This record gives sequence, structure tokens and C-alpha cells, in this order.
Amino acid sequence: MINLSPYTRIFGALALSSALLFPSLPASAKTTASLDAQGVKQAIQQNLEDNLYQLPPRVQGHYGIRLYRMTGDDKYANAALVDLYAVTESQAFYACQLDKPGFIEQEAQAAIDVLGKGPRAKARKKALAAFPEFLFYTDVLLRFSSRIDEFGLQGPCHDKLVKALKATDLKRGLTDKAMIEAWAAQLVNYVYWAKQLGVGDYVQEYKDGFNRVYPQRRDAKLDKKQFRNKIYGMTHFIFAASEYYQHPVDRKEFAWILDYFEANMDRILKDATDDIIAEVGISFHLAGMSDNPVVKKTQAHIMAAFDPKAQTIPSPRGNPDLALGEHRNVLAMMLLDWPKTLHQGPYFHQLKATKKYLPKLVSIKADAAKGKTDKAKSKAETH
Repeated sequence: MINLSPYTRIFGALALSSALLFPSLPASAKTTASLDAQGVKQAIQQNLEDNLYQLPPRVQGHYGIRLYRMTGDDKYANAALVDLYAVTESQAFYACQLDKPGFIEQEAQAAIDVLGKGPRAKARKKALAAFPEFLFYTDVLLRFSSRIDEFGLQGPCHDKLVKALKATDLKRGLTDKAMIEAWAAQLVNYVYWAKQLGVGDYVQEYKDGFNRVYPQRRDAKLDKKQFRNKIYGMTHFIFAASEYYQHPVDRKEFAWILDYFEANMDRILKDATDDIIAEVGISFHLAGMSDNPVVKKTQAHIMAAFDPKAQTIPSPRGNPDLALGEHRNVLAMMLLDWPKTLHQGPYFHQLKATKKYLPKLVSIKADAAKGKTDKAKSKAETH
């Protein structure tokens, strides 16, 4: 049994240090109704960073990783390091017990149980009935291992995890109509994570399955929830291909998505959530098309959704809670202030701020950074 108790102390220290590394932004971030895109972005950023240490570790990590990839600033590395500790501990628990009798079945059911009881959760549980272990292999094993891999590292019991994933055929779950209708975007993530780790290439099969479920001729019959699911899934094809904002994507490869967004912007602005609308605009940024009119339309919508009193973009029901709304608000920041250059990693083992503080249960992948850099350059040269 692995003793993970030291992580409790280190984890708390990292959470505090991440807060200390975030200086407040200038007082000019005080908001008025007349703020421009940069002003809205700065106001959201100041609010998030002033309160970052109060947010759950997963949310701190989500923010730190994205700000690092947008800026390359090492000061965001510690918030991202919090995430590495969390996913490393989780992988140690799950991957190292894969050969324990009954463990997979038990944890698969636990993963389903935490989905909740709302309408969306019920639809997902119903879809999973035919694939009871699917969520364990994807949302647990793939999620944690792919995140560690993004940092140029390997987590505990990696070989055991890879062996289990290679022995599992995820195709049925990934291409099932009910599954796609229940969570299209999440399935895209699983598809690209599997390819990233070399445990299965389902990209074309999922794309074909997605387009069978959501052909354009079906659009008029889609209710608001299903239309949102379609758009959300389409943005994640682009996001996952960019390895989540680490490098640009080939606009030709994703013309089928970008052209669809252009042709359907009126309905997207009317029926999609703020999160999804921001993702549509970011999709064009990632494709090197920041001057496309879609970007301006999405930016205008997001700026209008900003609440100057709460210093945030609240939920559709008006909830300003930062822990629940960090995803929406960091997307807004990215949409409103897209950088000229994206940054890979963070590769903690190469950064002065973090290289001494890696979890003991991770190892450095050989030539990890070099391989990813070469791949990113190759993709960027396709533009």
C-alpha cells in the first residue's frame, strides 16, 4: 500500500504558495458599464486571482494551467502544480489497484453514482447502462494519466494503467448514439486522450459517429439542450486537437466545424450558454482566424454578460460563485485577450519555480518536451 500522507502537507503548502504568487492587478480594473474587452478581462482576472487560494485545488489547477499556456509566465506554475499533486494522488489510488479483485467494478459504479440526479445525469446514467465500466476507464484512468502526460511526466503504476486501457475496447461506448447525445464534448476528450497515450486511436470513428448523430438535416429538430451538446462537442474537437491550448490547429482540418459555426452564429448566440459561446470564439483563435467576424460577435456577447458589480460572468441563473464559474470566466479571459504565442506544458521539471517540488510518484518522460515542441512546430507550419 502506498503511503501518500506527505502529500497532505505539501498540497496545503502549494495551495497557499499559489495565492502568494499572484499580485493584484492595477486599480484600473474597477469596472464600469463602458469597459472595453481588455478592461473586462482584467476585471475578471483580478477577481479570480484575488480569490484563487479560496478555490478548490482542481479549480486552481484549471486556472493556472490555462494562464500558463496563455502567458508562459512561471508565476502560474505553482497553481498548476497543485493540479499535478491532485491527479498524481488519484492515479496512484486507481492505477495501482487495477489487479485487486472487484476493484474496477466497484470504482466504476462509484464513478456513475457521483453523476448526480438531475435530467442530464439521468440521461448519462441511462446511456452508461450498456457500458458500466466505460466511465472508469475514460473519466478516471484516461483523465488523470493524460494530464500527467501533458506535463512531460509519467504517473504511478503507468505501465499497469496502459496495459488495462489497451485491453479495453472503448469504441462501442464512444460511438453509441445515446452516449454521444448525453455528453459529446467529454467523449471527444476521451478520444484524444486515448490517442495521446497510445492506447487506442478512435478519432475518425468518433468523428463519423458524431456526424451520424448530428447531421445538419437534424438541426431543426434539435431542442436547446441537444443543440448545445452538438456545439459543445464541436468546439472540443478543436480544443482536444490543440492539446488544450498548447498549439494552433490546422484550419483546413476543422473547416467543417468552423464553417458550421459561421453559418449558425445567430442560433448559437441565442441558444448556447456563455461557456459554449466563448469556446466558439476561441476555436477561431486556435485556427489562426482571430480576425473572423465570429470572434467579434462572441466577444461582444461575453462582454455584455459581464456583471460589473460581481466582477464576473455569472451562471445562466445569475450565480456569481467563482468555484462554479471559473471555467466560464477563464474562457472569457482567453477569448477577449488571445496571445500571439501559446506555451506548452508547464513542464515542471524544467521550471526553476517548480522543479524541486515534483511529487515523488512521478517520473520524467525521456525527451518529452522536445517531442512535443517538434510536434507543435509541425502543426503550426500547416497554416
